[in-house]
Amino acid sequence: MPNLPVLPAAELPPDAVEVGRITDAWGVKGWLKVLPYSSQPEALLGARSWLLQPAERGAKSFFTGTVALEIRQSRVHSDAVVAWAQGVDDRDAAEALRGARVFVPRSAFPQTQGEDEFYWVDLIGLEVVNREGVPLGVVRELLPTGPQTTLVLQYEEGGKPHERMIPFVSAFVDQVDLAGKRITVDWQPDF
Repeated sequence: MPNLPVLPAAELPPDAVEVGRITDAWGVKGWLKVLPYSSQPEALLGARSWLLQPAERGAKSFFTGTVALEIRQSRVHSDAVVAWAQGVDDRDAAEALRGARVFVPRSAFPQTQGEDEFYWVDLIGLEVVNREGVPLGVVRELLPTGPQTTLVLQYEEGGKPHERMIPFVSAFVDQVDLAGKRITVDWQPDF
């Protein structure tokens, strides 16, 4: 029987954001290998406590609901994050967490450094309008497309859902108003 960690039950706060997934054990001393969902995983690295939920499908989990995992150390390693957690002291315990989804409260994210710097999660759901006030859609996701990021908007036309893409660069984005939940762009609906 593997050495299963004892993890306290926890509540997932309303501002929780899924930031990664535990993919495997790393080494023999209980370190976890985590696939971050961001190329700059500051929120994952900065949080001293992670909230875990079982994988939605695939790997079986020994726990249900939400549990808390206290992080002793974490760092970037290659294209992953490796972390050592309280109560996870050997490879078997780390392997038992394989597939778990990792959440961090949005309130625990580090502050952005500049006024033109945003977390992608804060842009999802914002309404996008052009300079004339014409609604262009709602941000559904952001795509990294090489040297720039692209906003993927969802809108309806003729009763059918459509998609519009706008480069998230200063040449097209005039203003991001997080409080007003709106992005103003220099873009026409027929682009």
